[in-house]
Amino acid sequence: MPTIFSFQQGSESRARQNEESPLLGRFRAVPADEGRERRRSSVKHWFASFRRTSLNYGALIAAGTNEEEAEVQESRRLDGLRSLLLVPEQNSIKQAIEHWWGRWLLLFALPALIAIIWCGIPFPIYPLSSDPLEFIQLGYAEQRTPGHGEALVRLNFWFFLIVYYGFYDCVALLWITKLFHIYNLNWWPLRLGLPPTILAIIVVSLAIPIPIYLNPRSQWLVRHNTLWVLLTFFSMLLPVIVAFRILLKSERYLGLQNHISDTQKLFTSTTWIGGRDTVGPRTRQRAVAQASAFNPRAPLEVRGGTAAGEAQPRLRKGWIPASFVRFMWFCLAMFIGMLAYVLGEAYAEVYLRTLPHNNIDTVIYVYSWVVTIHILDGLVAWILGGEDGERVASYPLGWIFKLYFMLTYQTYVRALYARLRSPSQFAVLQILSSSSLVVVTPISMTRLVHSGLVVVGLNGQSYNEYKKFVARNTFIRGIVENVSMLAFLGEIVVLHYGSNKDVYPYFSFSDPDDPYTFRLTFWASSVTWACEIVAGWVVRRILSIGFKLNVTAEGKADLISWPELVPTSLAVMVHVLQNMLFSIIRLRFH
Repeated sequence: MPTIFSFQQGSESRARQNEESPLLGRFRAVPADEGRERRRSSVKHWFASFRRTSLNYGALIAAGTNEEEAEVQESRRLDGLRSLLLVPEQNSIKQAIEHWWGRWLLLFALPALIAIIWCGIPFPIYPLSSDPLEFIQLGYAEQRTPGHGEALVRLNFWFFLIVYYGFYDCVALLWITKLFHIYNLNWWPLRLGLPPTILAIIVVSLAIPIPIYLNPRSQWLVRHNTLWVLLTFFSMLLPVIVAFRILLKSERYLGLQNHISDTQKLFTSTTWIGGRDTVGPRTRQRAVAQASAFNPRAPLEVRGGTAAGEAQPRLRKGWIPASFVRFMWFCLAMFIGMLAYVLGEAYAEVYLRTLPHNNIDTVIYVYSWVVTIHILDGLVAWILGGEDGERVASYPLGWIFKLYFMLTYQTYVRALYARLRSPSQFAVLQILSSSSLVVVTPISMTRLVHSGLVVVGLNGQSYNEYKKFVARNTFIRGIVENVSMLAFLGEIVVLHYGSNKDVYPYFSFSDPDDPYTFRLTFWASSVTWACEIVAGWVVRRILSIGFKLNVTAEGKADLISWPELVPTSLAVMVHVLQNMLFSIIRLRFH
């Protein structure tokens, strides 16, 4: 008789299972492994030291009553922070987002404030050289007007590298780590641990540009934003490579690392490759294989043998579990998300180099970016969607990536507001944006549209499930519009009046001959924000009355059901807001 094994249904939301044997299919059913018991299961162990302090003063209790109360209050604050952001819990999340002002503070003000403070940190700056030969020797092009985003000052390279870029790189790694946490998989090596691994990646990322800067022949490369964007792309890609390497080393791509019982096979989703045995488990009953038929040292294949005139599948290393296939889909989704990050930088560079623009040019630039983002968003949504056993099938991951793509689109559109020369340009963009929300959203929730999507094969949900997805996207769009506009207004104020106005010439508005003014940008953007808030309120009332669906309640239910969405959303929003700022900073080093 096979030994009794522990079985639990997989869940990505409320319970943290053993992440060294992650849920990458529908169920977990694996043999007992003594080494597995010693592994750390999640990021919670990293923050295990943030537990409530136990006060035991003994005979000194009468000597420090006030100090005790202060320490208890401080302990409670730390415990509340831990349960809200570090290791989120449902009760803490529910209390934080119960009222509208709590959602505004947590989801709008906090990420916007972090991005504003980051871009407002004063740089050590130096005047530009007046010697034109130096520009030729370093490969600099002829200086253009500040409206095109040319550098006005020199920066201290070491301050930029360690303080400015170092924090930017940390947030990017945090965002990728939180994605793996929602996926329920630790990407870092077990023996090394998370903090040392992240520290090593940051050190490598900061060390790579140093020889480029110190070499006079290659020093001109560090002034290009694209170099730093590609370096950050490499940093974010490293966790994926490390996780993939760990899975290969532990032979997770092999379906039978240990002998398993027939009962365990019953609950283990697999994918067969090779030979005639290629029919998935959803279309026919899986053939029962004998444990003795598996040879772990045999080459990759599925061999058919005959016994009593019938073909018997022989298990070899060609048996790929659905867990590994699901992980490959997850990696592809992350790669597409990173690709959008690089394309955003390219879009910003092209837009800056082709200023000024008229109304038609502005609409073309905006909606070409909209189409690009929606194509990538749709592709990732297809990868992360599906039913259990199909691709990734993760609702919380789809939630996060929808937020990522929507905010990526909005932040670059907000930056475009700084180069609109008249109120009519603001009006054109706002009419297109608000009409798409108020008109298109209710239409997209109708049964007719849902039936059409089902007929063409683009949607397999029931109508009620489909309505909830449309409501989710509307809720996320409200978050995106508010946080992006709040950050944009704060950034132009800080950069226009602060010490970094010459570091970000795009937001300086210092040239009196330019048609772009701070007054027009700030007030027109504020009016645009007010129109967006009104449009969001109108569309929520339409959905509530016409479809009996409360958008805010649906969004709150998602955040409470999956508490990890809150810290992951904050990391995503800070990262994307930083991306836009990093695209427009002008680099020339002392």
